[in-house]
Amino acid sequence: MNIYTQIVAEIKAASHIVITSHKSADGDSIGSSLGLLHFIEKLGKTATVCHPDAAPSFLYWLDTSSFRLMTDHPEEVTTAFQEADLVFCLDYNATNRIGPEMQALLEAVTCKTIMIDHHLNPEEFPTLTVSETTASSTSELIVELIEQSGNGDLLDQKIGTPLYLGILTDTGSFRFPSAKPRTHEVLAKLLRAGVEHHLVHEVLSDNNTASRLRLQGYAMCEKLEIMEDYMVSVISLSKEELAKYDYQKGDTDNLANQALSIKGMKAAIVFSERDGIMKISFRSKGEENPVNVLASEHFHGGGHANASGGMSDLTVSETLAKIKSLVPQYFSVL
Repeated sequence: MNIYTQIVAEIKAASHIVITSHKSADGDSIGSSLGLLHFIEKLGKTATVCHPDAAPSFLYWLDTSSFRLMTDHPEEVTTAFQEADLVFCLDYNATNRIGPEMQALLEAVTCKTIMIDHHLNPEEFPTLTVSETTASSTSELIVELIEQSGNGDLLDQKIGTPLYLGILTDTGSFRFPSAKPRTHEVLAKLLRAGVEHHLVHEVLSDNNTASRLRLQGYAMCEKLEIMEDYMVSVISLSKEELAKYDYQKGDTDNLANQALSIKGMKAAIVFSERDGIMKISFRSKGEENPVNVLASEHFHGGGHANASGGMSDLTVSETLAKIKSLVPQYFSVL
């Protein structure tokens, strides 16, 4: 019995399944949660998806109406955890990634827990762990769960569409090195299962609001700084600047990739002032320019070598100065 077969056996034996994912939802956390939910339903079981907070608006086209958010439904989430006899931990590898309220609930459960994740350095809290750091995304691993457990015939458009979304977004539309040959083999399986990939691209790309475009235009025109000796770009946005352009969750998500697209750029760092802290995105190109070490050593974060996140409790100007002082330590002079 491989671990995927074992996971399916746990699903079939459970009566109250909870699916969790990390705070600050993204395409992979939403996609893997929905894909697993629909697979569990195909197995004749039910599950409750409990997330810490809402997804960005560009993901609203997916049906997440059954999700229970800690921010909106704390009593329902608490009850789900208390009644759970199986908890899935998707797309995170440390309990603090789901926020303090849900972290306390997760750490209090006595039932079996299953981690399915692709990030580096997983904590050893789950009962069962699938930690594949070479996988493009957790959504790719959910496809592996379905296939390697002998349930490939259950893969259909409903299951596959959110999983395609998760792979698409976590690979930067397949541009990151994490998109391996196996990733494209998995994508082919999803297309054969009925996923209309062109529609997924359309709903992600053709959903801009005027205020989002204006914010991004302002950021690129007025706030983009390029440290030319190192070819590292930095963008900083204060809460006042975000408010001026009616910021909505997700509006700055692609800024780091845009800055990284500049010819010759090795890395891009974007941070914005939200909820009293600076939320930071790190992006880079190539094995010689990892950003996860910078994020983990100085900004309470981490992630993948070329795509990481972090935070700072300093002011905008102090955070900007700190980043500029650290760039020479982590990137070579041209």
